Amino acid sequence: MNDDTKPSSITRRDSLKLLVPSAAAFVLSGQSFADPGPEELPRSKMGLVIYDCNHRRQWLREKNLQHDLFEPITFLKHCQALGAGGMQANLGVMATEEVRELRNFADQHQLFIDAIISVPKNDTDVDRFEAEIKTAREVGAQAARTTIIPGRRYERFKSLAEFREFENNGQRMLERAAPIVEKHRVPLAVENHKDQRIADRIALFQHLDSEFVGACVDTGNSFALLDGAYEPIEALAPYAFSVHLKDQSLHEYEEGFLLADIPLGQGSFDLKRMVQTLRKFKPQICFSLELITRDPLKVPCLTEDYYATMPDVLSRDLARTLQFVRMNSSENLQEVGTLPLERRVQLEDTNIAASLTYAREELSL
Repeated sequence: MNDDTKPSSITRRDSLKLLVPSAAAFVLSGQSFADPGPEELPRSKMGLVIYDCNHRRQWLREKNLQHDLFEPITFLKHCQALGAGGMQANLGVMATEEVRELRNFADQHQLFIDAIISVPKNDTDVDRFEAEIKTAREVGAQAARTTIIPGRRYERFKSLAEFREFENNGQRMLERAAPIVEKHRVPLAVENHKDQRIADRIALFQHLDSEFVGACVDTGNSFALLDGAYEPIEALAPYAFSVHLKDQSLHEYEEGFLLADIPLGQGSFDLKRMVQTLRKFKPQICFSLELITRDPLKVPCLTEDYYATMPDVLSRDLARTLQFVRMNSSENLQEVGTLPLERRVQLEDTNIAASLTYAREELSL
């Protein structure tokens, strides 16, 4: 993308200036948002995924093993305190009183809820899955997000045959899940998780042919499989039930390119274009930030091993990808692994704050 079409960018330093002073001090203090904090922040419609807060959860648990930030009502309150519009979290099976408390809090503050759920691995796992889907329905979840193939395709699997075995198993899991989500009318949102390429994922949805099995559209993952930056969004949008909105900084290295999670508006993608595409097909869909504060991921697309599970990838896909990386290369990469935990918590908080500000002010989310 050229300079006059690239979306506006907000740096981490700028993001702190955009916070109200009391909130900025609170973000950098390392406190828990479960503690008394700042006045309510400006509200974004965008929610948070639990993975956004991995470091804060670890920090809090080191102080108190009994405290779990990812417990549903705790995390929803955390999202509300940050100025987010909802959450995507593991709900599990909740008691009636817990369901009532969570739903009442969400309704009171006009927050949406997405569940995170594992599809049934076998026939004996169906009852567990149905119980969790019932909980998702009772709390009024927009959708239940899931994945069907473990790991990143180019890292986890050594051959196409091995990948196809897991792919077929993933299809069988969805075939078990489909009648249950249809019965309870809870949309099941399958994330493009650096697993299937987009043509195969669309073919899977067409095979299942269920109005309640569709996509959790991750706006960055499919780039790692050389599917393009915007083509996956356009293909998946008609099937979308939920969205993982993320920006990525791209940078070449000797074996391919780096893919780095970065605050919204600071990376290489045209987020406005992505949001507009999704809203065209699903005007009411809720977006969730997925920004994992971590070191850049390596996508070794110039190595032979990378293609072990994708022997039919076209050279033009590789050329398109590398051209995009070179035209949109960024030095804005966060190195996180060597930082002490408290510094990682601060960076994580700052990343979330910058993204919520950008979503609200630039994306109308």
